[in-house]
Amino acid sequence: MNLQSSIEELKGLGPKSAEKFHKLDIYTIEDLLLYYPFRYEDFKSKSVLDLVDGEKAVIVGTVVTPANVQYYGYKRNRLSFKIKQGEAVIAISFFNQPYLADKVELGSDVAIFGKWDALKSAVTGMKILAQVEDDMQPVYRVAQGISQNALIKAIKSAFALGAQNWLPENLPQVFLDKYRLLGRAKATEAMHFPKDLAEYKQALRRIKFEELFYFQMNLQALKADNKSEANGLMIAYDEQKVADKIASLPFDLTGGQKRSLSDILSDMRSGGHMNRLLQGDVGSGKTVVASLAMYAAYTAGYQSALMVPTEILAEQHFESLTQLFPDLSIAILTSGMKAANKKAALAAIADGSVNMIVGTHALIQDAVSYYRLGLVITDEQHRFGVNQRRIFREKGENPDVLMMTATPIPRTLAITAFGEMDVSIIDELPAGRKPIITRWVKHEQLDIVLDWVKKELQKGAQAYVISPLIEESESLDLKNAIALHEDLSEYFADCANVALMHGRMKNEEKEAIMQDFKAQKSQVLVSTTVIEVGVNVPNATIMIIMDADRFGLSQLHQLRGRVGRGDKQSYAILVANPKTETGKKRMKIMTETTDGFVLAEADLKMRGSGEIFGTRQSGIPEFQVADIVEDYNILEEARRVASQIVSNPNWRQEPQWQIITQNLKDKGNFD
Repeated sequence: MNLQSSIEELKGLGPKSAEKFHKLDIYTIEDLLLYYPFRYEDFKSKSVLDLVDGEKAVIVGTVVTPANVQYYGYKRNRLSFKIKQGEAVIAISFFNQPYLADKVELGSDVAIFGKWDALKSAVTGMKILAQVEDDMQPVYRVAQGISQNALIKAIKSAFALGAQNWLPENLPQVFLDKYRLLGRAKATEAMHFPKDLAEYKQALRRIKFEELFYFQMNLQALKADNKSEANGLMIAYDEQKVADKIASLPFDLTGGQKRSLSDILSDMRSGGHMNRLLQGDVGSGKTVVASLAMYAAYTAGYQSALMVPTEILAEQHFESLTQLFPDLSIAILTSGMKAANKKAALAAIADGSVNMIVGTHALIQDAVSYYRLGLVITDEQHRFGVNQRRIFREKGENPDVLMMTATPIPRTLAITAFGEMDVSIIDELPAGRKPIITRWVKHEQLDIVLDWVKKELQKGAQAYVISPLIEESESLDLKNAIALHEDLSEYFADCANVALMHGRMKNEEKEAIMQDFKAQKSQVLVSTTVIEVGVNVPNATIMIIMDADRFGLSQLHQLRGRVGRGDKQSYAILVANPKTETGKKRMKIMTETTDGFVLAEADLKMRGSGEIFGTRQSGIPEFQVADIVEDYNILEEARRVASQIVSNPNWRQEPQWQIITQNLKDKGNFD
């Protein structure tokens, strides 16, 4: 037998039981060994002399009378026997668990978890533990048809063969020495059956480091390959033309914009493959930077494509590019286009008469073939899955890739989800922008707020009112939004038009409502969160968010960023009566800072990593034991040593790192 043997070969496991294990992705002995528990129950056995009446505890003793099952009434029964602990004899009863009788053998030691009755010197049993000597019982994630016991039994039979010793060490000796880590076999054993808490902690530290190190190592190796001069396109743009273009803009670039643009342009000029993330808070001017990069690609004779998540956004970007570059040919491609227009756009993209293309994920469909695609930009990149991003890359001859996001990603996540990327951050607002004033009010104060809004509308302002999403039910959300729309229409009847927008509307309807709002035909827009991304209405200076405590911080921040697009003072009003402490905390922090990065860190601490981006989409791996928030210091260290190793271009030839090259995943799997 070896690590790759089927688990069927283990003692006590037949084909039928093995099949059940497949639900947990356990096929081989190796899979079984590396299937770690996710927590432990602490079962330290106690002497009956130390117990208080009614206390639940583990009691160990020797069985002194045979197990007897009495049946009474329908399907009711009682299993009883006695055990001896020192001089004390204790009566044990289990109700309606007659099958436990098999586990009770005269003269053997047994460990029972149950409730102590001091008067009767008896225990009402809840479960018989698998092992007497266990202080710490592992608890595994199981699937239907597999009990904890069956899993523990299988793992024990693998250990009985000494299978843990077959696991090859996968960390270099220098790491084991430097960080004083347990060897792999020892750590695996201690993960399942630790002698005590201290041993378990050591095992956990080792396994976490191993997981995070290999994760970072894969990323860093990918990054180094990308950088290799042979791998990308060398886009020799015309510096003069780009400089002239920047000089002709009606505004000056901020320091953050200049830095980011220079990073992007030098990546484009190098022969390596650009893989860069441009982060900037809402309204920091990422689009301008992206547009200039597209222009640089055009001066070198390449096409560039910008992919955005919604049609409204595609239209918006199309408008702004047409204004910036009136003399270039720019196409738009969305799935909602008329067939004839679509056909014409596709033909023009293929023959190269179009310089820049903006669109939704219609850009990556099979029908689209590009003439010379040099640069690919995705906006709000976390809205696209990892695969979508990859397809887009594969459309040209390995074009340079720029991803943009307004969702500030805390450093923790940036180095995990996007560890293979270079990151540029625009960390200042364009000149003349005033920070948004945020206030938190209770529902009872809404009248005062609406009265103030009325006065602001009379001065010519516009307002968004966001109705909350109740996850369970889209129809309720709709009701909520409609009711809110009716109430506000009545309230503002004498001074404003109130429009309504929600997720059930067709894209054309949403478009039309947004355009009317932009043209000031309506002054108040009631909406569910469909306006979250990217629509610019400079005149809208008020954002009211109802039941704001139902939203995460990042979402609130995104919504708030829809106002404050012009030079007028803007306001965000959070209406909420939060019931929980974290809800109150969230409201408070929103009023204290408008810095998206500070909020993102806070959000991460409050909600954990999976919530921030739906994990499955984002490409953040699911770790078995590590947690990127809690184990941030291990992650940082793993990243540091991984990038140190990779910084030597010939690291794969070095004897001490041979073990790593054997355990790295191949590139295809990793993307």
